[in-house]
Amino acid sequence: MTKKQKKVLVRIVIAAILMLVLHFVPVEGIGRLILYMVPYLVIGYDILRKAVRGILHGQVFDENFLMAVATVGAIALGEYTEGVAVMLFYQIGELFQSVAVGKSRRNISALMDICPDYANVEDEAGNLEQVDPDDVEVGTVIVVKPGEKIPIDGVIVEGSSTLNTSALTGESIPRQVQAGDACISGCVNMTGLIKVRTTKEFGESTVTKILELVENSGMKKSRPENFITKFAKVYTPAVCYSALALAILPPVFRLLAGMTPQWQSWIIRALIFLVISCPCALVISIPLSFFGGIGGASAQGILVKGSNYLEALSRTGCVVFDKTGTLTKGVFQVTEISPAEGMTKQQLLKYAAHAESYSDHPISKSLREAYAREQGIADGTDAGDVVTESGLVTDVEEIGGHGVMAKVNGVVVAAGNKKLMERIGVACQSPAGVGTVVHVAVDGAYAGYILIADVIKEQASEAIAALKAAGITKTVMLTGDSKAVAEHVAAKLGLDEVHSELLPADKVEALERLLADKDGKEDLAFVGDGINDAPVLSRADIGIAMGALGSDAAIEAADIVLMDDNPAKIAQAMRISRKCLRIVYENIIFALAVKGLCLILGAVGIANMWMAIFADVGVMVLAVLNAARCLRVK
Repeated sequence: MTKKQKKVLVRIVIAAILMLVLHFVPVEGIGRLILYMVPYLVIGYDILRKAVRGILHGQVFDENFLMAVATVGAIALGEYTEGVAVMLFYQIGELFQSVAVGKSRRNISALMDICPDYANVEDEAGNLEQVDPDDVEVGTVIVVKPGEKIPIDGVIVEGSSTLNTSALTGESIPRQVQAGDACISGCVNMTGLIKVRTTKEFGESTVTKILELVENSGMKKSRPENFITKFAKVYTPAVCYSALALAILPPVFRLLAGMTPQWQSWIIRALIFLVISCPCALVISIPLSFFGGIGGASAQGILVKGSNYLEALSRTGCVVFDKTGTLTKGVFQVTEISPAEGMTKQQLLKYAAHAESYSDHPISKSLREAYAREQGIADGTDAGDVVTESGLVTDVEEIGGHGVMAKVNGVVVAAGNKKLMERIGVACQSPAGVGTVVHVAVDGAYAGYILIADVIKEQASEAIAALKAAGITKTVMLTGDSKAVAEHVAAKLGLDEVHSELLPADKVEALERLLADKDGKEDLAFVGDGINDAPVLSRADIGIAMGALGSDAAIEAADIVLMDDNPAKIAQAMRISRKCLRIVYENIIFALAVKGLCLILGAVGIANMWMAIFADVGVMVLAVLNAARCLRVK
C-alpha cells in the first residue's frame, strides 16, 4: 500500500470503531449529532471538500456530490448511523479501487523501470563518468557493466555478455551477444563488461519509444469507455433530478389529495435513491479493466497503444501477414549459385556482392556474407566494408522493388529480380529451386542467378494454428517475394491466401481489396516489420509491428507492438483482449441490473439505506475485484 492508501485505511478503522462505540452510547439530541459528526468528518472530509470544489467550479453532478447530499441528508433526518455508514463503505470501495489500480500501475511500472538513469562514458584519462543519457551523442562509445541496463541502442564493439531481455519481450531466456552484435536499450547486462557504440539518440532509442507508447495508451479510449463517459454525464444529473422529484412530488400530491404528506419518509427514499444511483461501479471498473488488460499484455511483451485497439483486437476476423521478418526470420542464406556460360561461380558471387555492398537489405547482407566466406574474410567483418574501402564500387542506384545497378571496377552490374532484367532488356532463366532469386547482368549480358532461401520462424506454424483455434476466419500473406517462394511458405504454414511479387503500393491495394471483402462486424489486422509495411500498418483496422527487429517507421505506424518478434503472441494478445472485453460487459450488465432493481425497490420504499449501501459500494467492490482479473495472464 502507498502512504495515501495507508492513511485512508487508518481513517476507515478509526471511523468504524467510533461508529460502533457511538451506537451503544445513550446520548440523544444535539449531543448525539455532535458525537456522530466526529467519525463522519474523519471518514468523509475529503469527499465533502471535493463536492464543494466541484460546485464552485461548475462541475456539480459527480459521485462526490451524490455521496455528500445523501449522507448530509441522512444526518439531517436523524439517521446518523446510516449517514456515517454510507460514507464509510464508500471509502472502503474507493480503497479497493485504489489498490486495484495500484497493482495494475505496478505491472506497468515494472516496464518503466527499464529506463536507465545514466550512461557510463570514458573520459580522456580512461576513467568512467556517469552522464545523462540525453547528453550522449550518436557514435559515442559507452561502457555497460554487469548488472546495469543498456541505456541507448547501439552495436557492441568490445566484450561479450549475456543480456536479460525479459523486461522488453516477456521472455526469460537470456541472449548471448558479442562484438558486432546489435543491442537495444532496456536490456540488462548480466555477465561481462561490454562497450557499445551508440547508433541512436536516447530520445529515439527503443526504451524511450516503449515508454511513450505505454504512457500514451490511456489517451485512446475504447467504445465501452467512451460510452461510460457520456453515460455518466447524462445519468448523474438525471438521477439527481429524479431524486429531487421523488422527495417533493409525492408529498405534494398527497397534500393536494388531503392526505398526510409524509415528507420525511419520501426524503429518506430520495436519499436512498441517490446512494443507489451512484455510477461508481461503471465509471471505475471499466477503465480499470482496460488498464489491467494493457498492463497484463505489456508484462508479456505485447505493447497496446490504447484501449480502443485492445477492444478492436477482440473483433478481429482476418489476419494479414508480411513474410520477411514476420513469418520468416529474415535470415537469408545462399543455397545455389548458377552462372551463365563463360562465368564462374566465384565471379558471379563477386559481382553480386559488390553491387549490393551499399544496401542494408537482408538479401544484400546474405550475398556479402557468402562472398566473405568464399574469400576467407574474418568473422565479424562485413564484406561490404572491405568492398567500399577498396573503392571498387561507384554509381550505385537502388531501384525500388527491382534491385540495384552499380559499376564494379568499371563494369556495369545489375543485380535484382526478374523485373529488373526485363527493365534493362536482358533475358533470364527461371530456376527450379524455391527461394529468392537474384539475377545478375554484367555489361548488359545475362551472367546467371543466385538462389537465396529465407528461414521460417519456429513459432510461425504455432502462430497460424493458434489464430485459427481462436476463431480467425482468414489468414493471408502479402509479400514482394516471388510467387514460388510465397506459395511454398504459405503451404508450409497453412495460410488461406497468398499474394506475391507486390511493391509497397501494391500491398496497400491488396489490403484495400481485403478490407472491402471482409465482414462488416469483423476487423482486419496486418502484421509487419519493415519500413515498406508502414503504409499498410496504418491502413489496416489494427496494425501489429514486430518490435525487436522491426523498423522505427513500422513501430510508429502500428497500434500493437510485439517486442520479441514472436508471431504466436498475436493469439495471446487476442485472448487477453477477449477476456478483458468479457469482464467489461460482465461489469456493465451486473452493475446496471443490480442498480436498476434497487432503484425500483428504493423508490417504492422497500429498500433501506443498508441495501442502498450494497447497491453502491458492494457492487463497486465486486466490479473492481472482477476487473482486477484482467491483470492475470496465463
